[in-house]
Order: sequence, then C-alpha cells, then structure tokens
Amino acid sequence: MIDPLYVASGFGVGLLVGMTGVGGGSLMTPLLILLFGIHPSTAVGTDLLYAAATKTGGSVVHGIGRSIHWPAVIRLASGSIPAAVLTLLAMWQLGLDGATQRSVVNLVLCFALLLTATSLIFRKSILDRYRSRMERFDDRTITIATVVTGAVLGALVSISSVGAGAVGVTALLLLYPRLEMAKIVGSDIAHAVPLTLVAGAGHWLLGAVDWHLMGVLLLGSLPGIVIGSYAAVRVPQTVLRVALASILIVVAGNIASKELNWSTSTVAALVSSGR
Repeated sequence: MIDPLYVASGFGVGLLVGMTGVGGGSLMTPLLILLFGIHPSTAVGTDLLYAAATKTGGSVVHGIGRSIHWPAVIRLASGSIPAAVLTLLAMWQLGLDGATQRSVVNLVLCFALLLTATSLIFRKSILDRYRSRMERFDDRTITIATVVTGAVLGALVSISSVGAGAVGVTALLLLYPRLEMAKIVGSDIAHAVPLTLVAGAGHWLLGAVDWHLMGVLLLGSLPGIVIGSYAAVRVPQTVLRVALASILIVVAGNIASKELNWSTSTVAALVSSGR
C-alpha cells in the first residue's frame, strides 16, 4: 500500500530541498518522528539511505557540470567515513535498548537541528568575521581542518542524519573561500553520498531501516526536488533560509519537549511501581 500522506511529505521535503539546498535530513527525520510516530532510530536509518539515493542524482548533475571540488570531497570523506563507522560500531557495542536509543537520537537530533538553524541564520555574519582569517592558512592546515570537519560531520550524521547540508556548506565556505558557490554546493552534495550510504548501511545492519517507507518517500521527493530547483531562482533565498531556520528551531523544541515528557512519564512509572 502507498500512503498518499507519505508521498505528499516526500514531495514537500523535496520541494524545500530543491529551493534551499538544505539536506533532507533536517526536514525528513523530524517529520517522520513527530508526524508519523516512527521510532527515531528507524527514522534516521531510513532517511540516510533516502538521502543517499536523492543526492546521487544531484552529484551526477554537478559532476557533468564540473562543479565539484574533488580534493575537498576526498578530505571530508577521509574524516567522515571512518568517524561514521566508529560511531556505528560504538552504538552496536553499547547495545542500547530501544528507550535509550530514542533518547540519544532525539538529543543529538535537537543539537543538529539547532546547529543547522544557526548556520542558516548567521552564515553571512560567520563568513564576514572568519573568512579573511581562513584565507591566511596554508594548504596543510586547511587539509587537516577539512578532515577534522569531516569527522565531526560523520559522527553527527550517523546518529541524527542531520548536518551534511547547511552545516557542511557553511564549513566549506569558511575553509575554501575562493571557491565559487556552485562548487561549494556540488562538493557538499558529492561528499554526502558516500557518507549517507555508509551510515545508512550501518543502520540497515542494525535493523533500523524501513525499505518500503523509503521507496514511498522517494516517489514524492524526486519530482519535488526537480520542481523546487526550478522555483529556487524565483523565491528570495534570504526569506526562505530564515523561514526554514525558524521551522527547525520549533521542531527541535517539539522533539525536546516530547523527549522530556516521555522521560518524566517513564520515571513516574518506575517510581509508582516501586523500582
């Protein structure tokens, strides 16, 4: 069965991704958790493979247009792929139960959403303040900083599926200020493909992927991304970024509130049962 609501959700997320360039993780994962009641771990795992599928097409387009800076992609992946593998191994070794997994994912997701919102709202201020300083660093320092940035993104994306979009673009703008915007976006998308694929495969091995759900979401998101990409030039980007950031802050607050209520109810139940 194909639920029209899932298809419509995929279309809406795809439309916003096409217009803003922000990764679908910051939009789709909270939607699955808050609107459809999907377990956070399953929402993250499904969204990671969903993102890998959607961003592969974007990488092909940017590759044909020669708008990918491959040295930056390789450096980011050198940090993010090992970090993603180590993060997933740590989650597997800890053997967290469903309740603990829910709490960990929700907390990291809230942090990642707020970080993404900050990147959207204050990107210009951050760049104006630090870009000139970054231009004075030598290639070796930039390489090390890029690998470290990739490692941070790898851990963040593996747990929450959020971070490879707005946060990755802001980091690349700081590290490679001389690159044109098209290559910044293309490099960020190209790096997200192997990262989300590896992290998604790890979640699949942990049993946290809903393949049917992913397929239904793709039915809506693929045409949404195409339409959104064409509409992007007709919509003020500043207004879109501020609006999207505001939505992410509200969503993070809702997830945090939901987690707090759930934790309070659990503690109250344990106390009442005499444990």
